[in-house]
Amino acid sequence: MPTEHKNLFPSPSLDDKQVEPLFVRACRRQPVERTPIWLMRQAGRFQPEYRAIREKVSFLELCGTPQLAAEVTLFAVEQLKVDAAIIFADILLPLVPLGVGLKFERGDGPVIERPITCATDVARLNIFDVQEHLGYVMDSIKLVVKSLDPQIPLIGFAGAAFTLASYMIEGGSSRNFEKTKTFMYTQEPAWHDLMTVLSGMTSRYLNAQINSGARVVQLFDSWVGCLSPEDYRRYVAPHMKATIDGITPGVPVIHFGTGTATLLDSMKKAGGDVIGLDWRVELGSTWEALGDVAVQGNLDPVILLSEPKDIRTQTERIIREANGKAGHIFNLGHGILPPTPVGNVKYLVELVKELTTH
Repeated sequence: MPTEHKNLFPSPSLDDKQVEPLFVRACRRQPVERTPIWLMRQAGRFQPEYRAIREKVSFLELCGTPQLAAEVTLFAVEQLKVDAAIIFADILLPLVPLGVGLKFERGDGPVIERPITCATDVARLNIFDVQEHLGYVMDSIKLVVKSLDPQIPLIGFAGAAFTLASYMIEGGSSRNFEKTKTFMYTQEPAWHDLMTVLSGMTSRYLNAQINSGARVVQLFDSWVGCLSPEDYRRYVAPHMKATIDGITPGVPVIHFGTGTATLLDSMKKAGGDVIGLDWRVELGSTWEALGDVAVQGNLDPVILLSEPKDIRTQTERIIREANGKAGHIFNLGHGILPPTPVGNVKYLVELVKELTTH
C-alpha cells in the first residue's frame, strides 16, 4: 500500500473553506451537483493491499496503530475516488475498556471473554474516559484529516447500544439473539441500565471523534433488525434518542441498521439526519413514507459480485427511485463483501458520478 497520498494533499482554496463538502450538504438535504457516494467497509478484505497489511499485524493491532489505520482509511479514498472517508476502526473497540474482554478468532469473528449475564455484571462495567482508553482512534482521525482534501469529509462511527449489548450478552455473533432477548425480557431493569451505560459512552466517544476532526458520524445498529417494532420502541428507542441527543449539535448523524424495514419509522423518531436503508426495501416508496429526512443506500452488496451490466441496471433503478431529491447518499445496504472485485467497486463509484451529475 502506498505511503504517500499526493492527490489528497491540495491546499484548501477560498471556495473549499466557504462551501461545505458535497457529502455533508447531502446529509443536510441541501442542493448538490450530483449524488455523493461512499461505501461501508470501503477499506477492507476485498483489497489485496489491505490483506497484505493484515498478514503482518492482527486486526486489533491494525485498529490500534494510528499510522496504519490512517493509511488504510486514506488508501480507500485514493483508490476508489469516493466522496467521504470513514475512519478505519471497529464498533467493538469500546468493549475492551468496558471490561468484558475482546479477541478476534480467525474464522470465528469476535469473542467476548466475559459476557454479561446479570445485573451484577452490568454494575461491574467500567465507565471509562474515551480519550484515555480509545485515544488511538482520535489520533488516527487527526492523521487522516491532515491528509484529506477539504472537500472529502471524514466520517466517525460507533456501534449503537443494542448492537453492542447483543455482542456483550451473546459472547459474540448470533443468528437468533436468544440470550439477548431473554435478558431483555426477563431482566428489564438490568437491560435498561446496560443500555444507559452504552448510550452515554457512545455519545462521548462520537463527540471525541468530532473534536478530532470527524465531520459526520454514523451509528451502526447492525443487529437491531431482529426486534419487533414494539420491542424496538420499548427497549431500544429511548436509548437511541439519548445517544443522538448527546451528540454535538450541528454535526450530521447517520442512523443505520439492517433488516429494519419494520423499524424505520421508529428509528427516524429516535433521531438522525440520515436514515440508512438496506436492500430489502424500495428506496423511493420508503423515503416517501419517512418524509423529511435524508436517506443512505441501498444497493445489495452481492450485486458487486456480478457483471458490470447487472451493476448498472441495479444502480440505475436506485437512482430513478431517488428521483433527484436532495438528501440521497448512494451506498450499499451493508458493507462490501470480501470476494468483491476491486474493479467492480471502482466501476460503481464512476457510474454513480456519471448518472447523477447535473
